[in-house]
Amino acid sequence: MKLAIVVPVLDEAAQVASRLQALAPLRSRGARVIVVDGGSRDDTALQAAAGADLVLQAPRGRSAQMNAGARAAAKGGADTLLFLHADTRLPAHADELIGRALAGGAGWGRFDVRIEGRHPLLPMVAALMNLRSRLSGIATGDQAVFVRRSLFEAVGGFPEQPLMEDIDLSASLKRISRPACLHERVVTSGRRWDRHGLWRTIVLMWRLRAVHALGADTHALASRYGYRPRAAAAVAIMAKAPVPGLAKTRLVPLLGRTGAARAQRGFILRTLATVRAAALGPFTLWCAPDDGHRLFGLLRRRQGVVTQPQPEGDLGRRMRVAMQAHFDRTPRLPWIVVGTDCPALAPAHLQAMADALLQHGAVVLPAEDGGYVALGLSRPCVAVFEDVDWSTPQVLAQTRDRLRASGVDWSELPPLWDVDEPADWLRWTTQTATS
Repeated sequence: MKLAIVVPVLDEAAQVASRLQALAPLRSRGARVIVVDGGSRDDTALQAAAGADLVLQAPRGRSAQMNAGARAAAKGGADTLLFLHADTRLPAHADELIGRALAGGAGWGRFDVRIEGRHPLLPMVAALMNLRSRLSGIATGDQAVFVRRSLFEAVGGFPEQPLMEDIDLSASLKRISRPACLHERVVTSGRRWDRHGLWRTIVLMWRLRAVHALGADTHALASRYGYRPRAAAAVAIMAKAPVPGLAKTRLVPLLGRTGAARAQRGFILRTLATVRAAALGPFTLWCAPDDGHRLFGLLRRRQGVVTQPQPEGDLGRRMRVAMQAHFDRTPRLPWIVVGTDCPALAPAHLQAMADALLQHGAVVLPAEDGGYVALGLSRPCVAVFEDVDWSTPQVLAQTRDRLRASGVDWSELPPLWDVDEPADWLRWTTQTATS
């Protein structure tokens, strides 16, 4: 058995390292731990790195995160998947227990659960969960579901929905075979019962299950009961190839031609990492003068980055083409375009832009020099890229004029600063050295 343990996480920096440390014995026996971060606003991914074999970024939502982890496990050759919530602890020899269950003919299964919390009735809640699961053949995520990868792929993985993804996966798997219901217990946190109240949580969960069973849409249910998924957006990264003499030419007097090209390469890689960490959705690297540079080829082959050559024309036309290509494919998904000249850009900036696009037609992340670091649109707006004096201090003001004239309401984030001139580079390197 080649076991991969997929752990979806979100804002779990305080406990993720200790939780993953508990998996060290399983790793030593060959299990692979894949952590999938859903765009944490803290340093969850950094804290997870030491205790995982792989840390990925995926759009927020357990189903999307666990499916991303399953795909990575498949590439690594795993034949068995175990989906483990970050606040759940496995039995010491979970891998051996799973191996015996599968060797006995099971295609999938789950553990019994014990809930750790303050309320004295939590043992009763856990006992009822285990009994209900045994009778119904339906497992919940708290019970650490395991499944043969071939069977998981045969049913299409987790349905990409905000709630009840574990229930629906179990229902699909049960149509093929009954689960192995292991009596050994995982230990899960009772924080949701402690935080919201035991009886209130029980009533809510039964109500959700009932209306879901009657065919209610999971997205409508999520909205009705206060679940707020992080906003999604596609991202276009406008990048110039790191060619000496063509890249970051205003830095050449300070860094030289090769040094300026090296700086451009670093900015591209940093921006890619930031976009991945934001985990908003699909992103495309739009490459100038084309996507034939060695760096772009390496990113395609080794990291699966989608690249597109930028068309001819000024910056406005190039961004307009990228915008139109996106909205032609996915007209309902907001779009953000960002350059690579702002190393101060953080995942939280992009997440805030996507959040703003839920309420506004556009969002602008200004630059201190009078331009902008990034621009987001919830629907196409060709005018915002036309008749703009690019690379001048008038860009931001003219962009506001174009939005206003087009009847687009917009919001703005606090400004950041680009690295264009030698003074910007010195500011950046000084800030980096002292942080």
